[in-house]
Amino acid sequence: MRPGLNRVRLGLFLAAGLAAVALGVGAEKAGVLSSQEQSTVDVRFAVRGSQSAPPGIVVVGIDAATFSDLRVRWPFPRILHAKLLDRLHLAGAKVIAVDIQFTEPTGPDDLKLYNAAGRAGDVVFATTEVNGTGGTDVLGGDANLRRIHAVAANALLPTDAGGVIRRMPYEVENLKSFAVVTAERALGHTIPASRLGGPQAWIDYAGPPGTFKSISFSHVLAGKFSPDLFRGKVVVVGPVAPSLQDVHPTSASGSQLMSGAEIQANGIWTALRGFPLKNAPGGINELLIVLLALIAPLASIRLSPWRAMAVAIGSGAVFAVAVQLAFDHGRVLGFVYPLVALAVSTVGCVVVGSVLEAFERARIRDLFGRFVPEQVVDQVLAQTEDGLHLGGTLRVCTMMFTDLRGFTTFSEARSAEDVISILNYYFGEMSQAVLDHGGTLVSYLGDGMMAVFGAPLDQADHADRALAAAQEMIRDRLPRVNAWIGEQGYGDGFRMGVGLNSGPIMSGNIGSERRMEYTTIGDTVNTASRLEGLTKGTPYSIFVSDSTRTHLHEEPHDLVYVAELDVRGKSEKVKVWSLHSLAADDVAAALVEADLVTQTV
Repeated sequence: MRPGLNRVRLGLFLAAGLAAVALGVGAEKAGVLSSQEQSTVDVRFAVRGSQSAPPGIVVVGIDAATFSDLRVRWPFPRILHAKLLDRLHLAGAKVIAVDIQFTEPTGPDDLKLYNAAGRAGDVVFATTEVNGTGGTDVLGGDANLRRIHAVAANALLPTDAGGVIRRMPYEVENLKSFAVVTAERALGHTIPASRLGGPQAWIDYAGPPGTFKSISFSHVLAGKFSPDLFRGKVVVVGPVAPSLQDVHPTSASGSQLMSGAEIQANGIWTALRGFPLKNAPGGINELLIVLLALIAPLASIRLSPWRAMAVAIGSGAVFAVAVQLAFDHGRVLGFVYPLVALAVSTVGCVVVGSVLEAFERARIRDLFGRFVPEQVVDQVLAQTEDGLHLGGTLRVCTMMFTDLRGFTTFSEARSAEDVISILNYYFGEMSQAVLDHGGTLVSYLGDGMMAVFGAPLDQADHADRALAAAQEMIRDRLPRVNAWIGEQGYGDGFRMGVGLNSGPIMSGNIGSERRMEYTTIGDTVNTASRLEGLTKGTPYSIFVSDSTRTHLHEEPHDLVYVAELDVRGKSEKVKVWSLHSLAADDVAAALVEADLVTQTV
């Protein structure tokens, strides 16, 4: 890839990444995907799995068994709740959190419940009816509750899209939340709002419904429980029967619904442990958006679009694992927005890379299409990857040099238009012979040309192809050119010489950013050029080096040995062969071996 195009690639890829960053950060600030982001937290709970039952909390549930045992309708007479508080107090409960509202007076039983709460000592009553100053009417008001060391707390929990309960507040309507107050009573000290890490905290659910140890309301009234079940523990009392309609979807409930009492138990468990699930510190999610948005652009600089996409997909998978590990250790990292930034930048880079790759392919097709057959261009493009770099490679090939005899003298007496016209016709014929046999035209050299067989793609039969092309040039195409020259009134035509030599060469692109050419370099190339020059003054139109003869898969029947010739730049003489059928008619008389042996070009 050219440096200028590389700069364009880099700029476009970074532009795609920055656009993804802007989109990801903007979407996060606007909260356009907040429900999807919250849903990923549910998946993280599912992956983490259920924890063991928290040892310090027990749920006393008003369930189907309770209705069957007591045979009373809801709401229960408050005398039953009073008896329950006495049972729990005598069993050694540390804090009793009653997730049932007692805001309206009902009669004499209210006093019995009030006195039982006083005997129990640490009782937290739930309510959702709060005045503007955080006051309540639970059992006659907050002043009454203070006299018996009881307290009311707000049981409202915020719901996300779909009614899912994932978080808990510190307070609602100036009244602390039910879970926070219960945890404070259990800990014996106030929990500062700063511990939540914000106005709301993630509820660290221990597991799906049924994770907490629980017992039926009626069984507690009947004394059907082990003596140490409640000793020193927080007891949450509340409805769990679906018929009471206090069941909700949560982060950990999956397709099930969790009772309000167990949700509160999870909230209390979360508060007791200092709110272990916290959002990432400010700026971390934005940093993740930037980092993921730049993965595809950076990968695309070195890799093809689809490999860069594979890197991006792999990075996304690694990121998902990292997010889960962070969650398992108490950090809730943003997931959707960084992933959106990664996806947007990846798609953008794939589009940019594909367009640039198509442009580069078109450039290479234009470059090589002038020198090699169409099918060879297709193979070159199929084999080149990662930006279509075509650097130099060492290959064993056969080089061909051709030259028109006497054309320089001929052109001196002709107009430039005539000279160009003849050369174009001549090169058109000879170039086609090279291309038809799978050769690559390297360059035109005045009235001659240089071609290579076996590059840029390997060809096992490169020597056979080169010799067949040379035969076609001398036997078929040169007579056609000479006939045309005669028809145009330019004269009788010309002879030409061809030199073939096989061996290792370095082939590839050379030049600058603004101009690049495909070429071949090496001693093999120089020797082929010298051999073409040695055909001058001989009856042979083609000189084939011994190295080319040894690379032939099938020798022509008229291949004849000519001589060992001195070649300029070579310390040793080169054995030369030719085709008897293409020699001049007076070859026997013209060929004097001693003379040939002493020729040096």
